[in-house]
Amino acid sequence: MEHALFGAGCFWCVEAVFQNLKGVEKVVSGYAGGRNKNPTYKEVCSGMTGHAEVIDITFDPAVISYKELLEIFWKTHDPTTLNRQGADTGTQYRSVIYYHNDEQKQLAEEYKKKLNDGHAFPNPVVTEITAAPEFYPAENYHQNYYNQHGHEPYCQFVAKPKVDKVKALFGEKLKSELV
Repeated sequence: MEHALFGAGCFWCVEAVFQNLKGVEKVVSGYAGGRNKNPTYKEVCSGMTGHAEVIDITFDPAVISYKELLEIFWKTHDPTTLNRQGADTGTQYRSVIYYHNDEQKQLAEEYKKKLNDGHAFPNPVVTEITAAPEFYPAENYHQNYYNQHGHEPYCQFVAKPKVDKVKALFGEKLKSELV
């Protein structure tokens, strides 16, 4: 098993996008890239810790590749907005790829360059690509959030469209039994 560590806005949405993919063993919402050890959600939301809301994906590269995870990452959020995804604003919502090895770094940088060179978006991709720092799991009530609270307005208006997009674009990559 390998790990991928992505930030693409609210971790509830990002977790929901990746947790039903074949080859994804586990997705944990949490925090990375900040100054404080073991930050709380309240501290991270203050914008004062420097952490991003991220997900740690444990995946089987024989079933789903890191390159495939990157493709889903790029296509399910707006990587051109600095410190923002939709109405969620602040450094904790930045677009970020934390790589675990040279291969992940190379694949992420090549994909970002391809997007920018090909003008895939009206504005340049601002996604940060940096070595994986320490990961801190978020509080329990943040885990598996969309599946437990999908009926709530935020999930319906923000997370559900992303989940629906994954189903439409990557349906063949979904587990037969969804989480």
